Amino acid sequence: MKINELIKNIDKKRILVIGDIMLDNYYFGKSSRISPEAPVPILLEDKSKKVLGGAANVALNLISAGQDVAIMSVIGKDINGKNMIAMFQEKGVNTDLIIEDDSRCTTVKNRYIGQNNMQMFRFDQENSLPISEKISDALLKKYKENINNFDLIIISDYNKGLLNVNNTPKMIEIANSHNKKVIIDIKEPKYEKYYGAYLIKPNLKELSDITSMSIESDKDIEFAARKLKKNTNCEYVLVTKGADGMSLLLEDKMVNINCVSKEVYDVTGAGDTVISYLSVGIVNNYDLIDSVNISNYAAGVKVSKMGTYAVTPEDIIDYVIDSNNVLDENKIISADDLSEKLKGNTKKIVFTNGCFDIFHVGHLRYLKESAKYGDILVVGVNSDASIKRLKGAKRPIVPQAERMELLSSLSFVTYVVPFDEDTPYEIIKKIKPNIITKGGDYNPNDVVGKDIVESQGGKVIICPLIENKSTTNIIDKILEAYNE
Repeated sequence: MKINELIKNIDKKRILVIGDIMLDNYYFGKSSRISPEAPVPILLEDKSKKVLGGAANVALNLISAGQDVAIMSVIGKDINGKNMIAMFQEKGVNTDLIIEDDSRCTTVKNRYIGQNNMQMFRFDQENSLPISEKISDALLKKYKENINNFDLIIISDYNKGLLNVNNTPKMIEIANSHNKKVIIDIKEPKYEKYYGAYLIKPNLKELSDITSMSIESDKDIEFAARKLKKNTNCEYVLVTKGADGMSLLLEDKMVNINCVSKEVYDVTGAGDTVISYLSVGIVNNYDLIDSVNISNYAAGVKVSKMGTYAVTPEDIIDYVIDSNNVLDENKIISADDLSEKLKGNTKKIVFTNGCFDIFHVGHLRYLKESAKYGDILVVGVNSDASIKRLKGAKRPIVPQAERMELLSSLSFVTYVVPFDEDTPYEIIKKIKPNIITKGGDYNPNDVVGKDIVESQGGKVIICPLIENKSTTNIIDKILEAYNE
């Protein structure tokens, strides 16, 4: 299924985000003189803004993705902590699991920005020492009491003292005992801290740090990811590689996913966006590679924006359309695999088929017309062997792989399914379309699969073709032209 269809089918789930949260204050102004007190510029402030950062940004991305979100963290008993609570509640994030600790300050990053968005200075307020045993126990108590209220757990570790080698493994163990998946964005280079997670997401530096390996090639990445997987007993590892995309370690292989970002303005918060939309896909029971692809597009949206930005599903849909890049390789699929993917599908499926040998404008317009009748367009394609039986030993002109690649590049085609038989009856039987379209002067009663589609309330639609537009006519014209 293409990315946009997956995005449109996202359901609201209950997700708990655990991690270090912080307040990012931005002070904007102009600087035109130097202080007489010291050789430093003076910034004349004209506006400011407050932004939730760290694990809080993960929560905001999940809210933008339409999820039911709660945040678990520790803040100081101070005005900055109160501001954060109010900002969370304004966005719809549940704050019942946040604990106030009067021995700590709320983490704040103050950025002073002059002309042309040039950052002049940053002033931080934080206590990154580990939280006390008393606070950690209170956190675990709340966690145990509320674990069944959530469908998935995200741990976003910024190594600011909230998560340690004692409480984090316990959180994972409790989640596993309740059949809840735990997705972790790691920071600290300690295997034992993340033991038993479902999926671990390091970037290249974090992967290098935790495995004590120098990483210079794809082979290094795979070796290090396998080492991380073995030492943490996690099921999957997703390595984010910036402009080089992502690498997903499955049980038996490493899958590399190319970066889809078109323009990079600001990478701030891109990792938060990735883990947010990856988790949305996983909690919606999407195929893991599909979930990674969704997060890849979400990251593409994020890096095209300045500052932290909560990506929406609509942003991703628009981005995919604008980029005209819908992961065509995922469209070519076997009938059996497609049947599995479509289980539980509620969208209207349109099926059509043909040889599509020497693709021409008649094919194009007929497929466009077919796509209008439903939400998912499945195109069955005769294999090379099938065409030889039907049209003779000299056909096809264009081999099967190239014909399928061409069809999969069309934005309105959802899936391309090859078949070796003379007719697509077996495909139709497996995917059970709502509508079958055929082009030309077919009698609907003669269309293969009519019995199947009508037995479930569907119908056959005959689409008009352009006169004198066929592969045979094109071949005849070429032969005529070159025989003269």
